[in-house]
Amino acid sequence: MREIQELELASLTQPSPQMKASWVRKPTIAKKKKKFFVACIARNKKFFLWLGGVLTVSSIIAITLSKTLPHHHDTPLTQDNSTIALPMALKFFNAQISGKLPENNNVSWRGNSCLNDGNFPGSLYPHLAGGYYDAGGSIKSTFATSFSMTMLSWSVIEYGSKYQHVGELNHVKGLIKWGTDYLLNTFTSSSDTVFEMVSQIGRSGRSKIPNESYCWMRPEDINYKRDFAVCYTDCPHIAAGMAAALASASIIFSDVAEYSATLIHSAKTMYTFAEAMSTKLKGSDPHWDELIWSGTWMYFATGDITYLAKVTSHDLANRAGAFSHGPRYGVFGWDNKLAGTQLLLTRLRLFLGPPFPYEDMLSIFHKQTNIVMCSYLPYYTKFNRTKGGLILLNHGDPEPLQYAANAAFLATLYSDYLDASDTPGWYCGSNFFKTQVLRDFATSQVDYILGKNPQNLSYLVGFGQKYPKHVHHMGASIPKNKKVTCEGGWKWKESTKENPNTIEGAMVAGPDKNDAFHDVRVNYNYTQATLVGNAGLVAALVASSRGGRGFDKNTIFSAITPTSFAPPSPEPET
Repeated sequence: MREIQELELASLTQPSPQMKASWVRKPTIAKKKKKFFVACIARNKKFFLWLGGVLTVSSIIAITLSKTLPHHHDTPLTQDNSTIALPMALKFFNAQISGKLPENNNVSWRGNSCLNDGNFPGSLYPHLAGGYYDAGGSIKSTFATSFSMTMLSWSVIEYGSKYQHVGELNHVKGLIKWGTDYLLNTFTSSSDTVFEMVSQIGRSGRSKIPNESYCWMRPEDINYKRDFAVCYTDCPHIAAGMAAALASASIIFSDVAEYSATLIHSAKTMYTFAEAMSTKLKGSDPHWDELIWSGTWMYFATGDITYLAKVTSHDLANRAGAFSHGPRYGVFGWDNKLAGTQLLLTRLRLFLGPPFPYEDMLSIFHKQTNIVMCSYLPYYTKFNRTKGGLILLNHGDPEPLQYAANAAFLATLYSDYLDASDTPGWYCGSNFFKTQVLRDFATSQVDYILGKNPQNLSYLVGFGQKYPKHVHHMGASIPKNKKVTCEGGWKWKESTKENPNTIEGAMVAGPDKNDAFHDVRVNYNYTQATLVGNAGLVAALVASSRGGRGFDKNTIFSAITPTSFAPPSPEPET
């Protein structure tokens, strides 16, 4: 066993320029079969006997080839666990919807809620109804929503055919649009420049004044005024996170030109706002990973080489922690986007290989991605595991499952990237590992979440025969026909009875470092489900599911012209 920080990894051989060029915006198009017409020829019996023999032999050959040669069709739908669990995990987002429910919402115990968010005299943001509740309460967090929508969009960009194969593509795109529509209402999205944004709806705290932390009641029954927080100068991480969400969503909605253009325009505005705030904060402020994350998505969404220049800056990478190798290095989640960014930029290098001056930093990101992937393997000691096999990416802190799901997604993606670039594996020091090792790791984490663990408990509500019944969730814990007051709902929070409403598809926080789990509603460290957690799980499930045409090499590069890698013009001196 070796410490992963000590490893020096060899660079991988890149595919040829011809191969890279073939991967950019060149979808596979089935060739039309030519129709052949056989004219009446001379009445020659020998000719017809000869023709009949040729046709017979040809038919035999054709049938033989049809049975032996590979077919470019979708893999038949198989009921593997990931395929079964994917629609469930998406359904959780329907249970978290705020505002007026869409007609096709499929959660029977939910209703319209918080329709007046932001709509009161003097409010500058009267259209804040909508969006998602970010966890078991009724707070709506811009930061959490942004990360969740980015993860869903990323998974659709990479695995759209898999969503299509299980009949969930329109569903997930609808969920993403519900989120981005809300985000567009949290600032003046029609403007080219903004100076403020709404960061949260609802207030947390122990005050006895009715608020989202003190009260325990269904969102449908909230009858008090809900405050919202506005950020002006100290939230570059929130603005950058939103830019990433809007930019990534613009790619999946590229077929809806007007909406996609709106998303890109707003993403540019938010990114500029984030940059402006970052210049006024100290270098130690932990938001730089958000800037490099959002800048990467801005580049993919626009093809603007200026963004590529920014995210391949050694200075920005250093500020984002790319060279730190601390205890949370390689831990991808809502609170640190670096590992995801490193993988996205490695994707760019593997398939398009931008030249100097971008190659230097892209090569470094590639090596760092290798290090991250090595750290996920059980052969190294960067991260501990429970006896049941769950990787403890947050080092034994509560809510480990969301980070394990995110890592499973990244690992599966990287294995697909390597396979598509004709690279059989990667090095961890002197040890070479095949891509299957990454898939095995991802499968082990998904299997653990779905019930292959010492508790024999599925941590995805509704999956399998045994799953948590006391999820920390206001709406699920109070009967639909019971209208309660702020304090009157406490008895439902503290009750030891099972939730009257099953919040199907919710991934709870998970076990502790000893594989122990306590199905207790008041202990949110075990039983709370979150938007960010389920977004990572959805990504991991679709990546590991069977069926469809695998991952999509091209869509993410749709806005990029392969010949556009010339360095941007220097900014004018001031």
